[in-house]
Amino acid sequence: MVNRSAEKSKHLGRGLESLLGPLSSEIHSYDKEGSENNIPSDLGVKRDKALQEAVRLVPLNLISPNPYQARTYWDEDKLTELANSIAANGVVQPIVVRRHGVGYQIIAGERRFRASQMLGKETVPALVKEVTDNQMHEWSLVENIHRANLNPIERAKAYDAYIQALSLNQTEAAKRLGEDRSVVANHLRLLELPTDLKQLLIDEKITMGHARAILSLPSDELRRKLANRALAGRLSVREVERLVKDYLNNKEENQHSKKQKSPHILELEDLIKVELGSRVKIETNKNGKSGKLVIEFKTLSDFDRVLEKIGIQTEGLF
Repeated sequence: MVNRSAEKSKHLGRGLESLLGPLSSEIHSYDKEGSENNIPSDLGVKRDKALQEAVRLVPLNLISPNPYQARTYWDEDKLTELANSIAANGVVQPIVVRRHGVGYQIIAGERRFRASQMLGKETVPALVKEVTDNQMHEWSLVENIHRANLNPIERAKAYDAYIQALSLNQTEAAKRLGEDRSVVANHLRLLELPTDLKQLLIDEKITMGHARAILSLPSDELRRKLANRALAGRLSVREVERLVKDYLNNKEENQHSKKQKSPHILELEDLIKVELGSRVKIETNKNGKSGKLVIEFKTLSDFDRVLEKIGIQTEGLF
């Protein structure tokens, strides 16, 4: 049996290892002063003059963020934790940059860059790569997926931007990113949610499972109603899925019933409804010559009222 999880990790890791060398490599010396040509043997990165790659200490004020960065929310507490770790141990792995004008642009490692800024550092160890915009876009997304979880909406937007930038379909994008196509498709569907429900997902008030179930409803109004009900009742994903299924089944039955009934039958239902003050259904057999009349009532007093309307006296019967 093929281990799909292992396959996925290998695929994603391959993209990062082409940038950084083995993911487990430790780089402590780069947080100290040193020559930009000092490349430790344990980094697993060899000089390649043709690609002009080198690991060096790069001034932070010459570095700009990645324009393809998928992450839009930065957890300040986690950045502080990372900053404390860097203060104690140095930058364990260099960020990856490319040359951009007179400075550099981040390909991967923006959290390490931001944490270093928080510490007031002047430089950060960086591996300089010569890459295209498409490669930069892809590696940035892979790094985020592999190293730190994006929230579902950030990830959905990242997939969408990646597909648009490289003119890929969902299957091609999933293959290049080492993901199942269903994972990409399910995230992209989240972009159909109205803005307020997207925010509930970002704020972790509902889960992706809730969102996927809610998306099966045909309108934003219904989606909002069910989301609010899920929040108020702390409904599980399974409970929300059941409510959606019940709604869709009832809707299908009602539509089927209406399609089968002739205008004459529908008119009769309306006439009887007005006369009795209750909902009624006329259900005929296939031959149209027999069937049943169903009269609905909400309470026992409502039941008595309907009986009186059709001339049945209940007094003294019970």
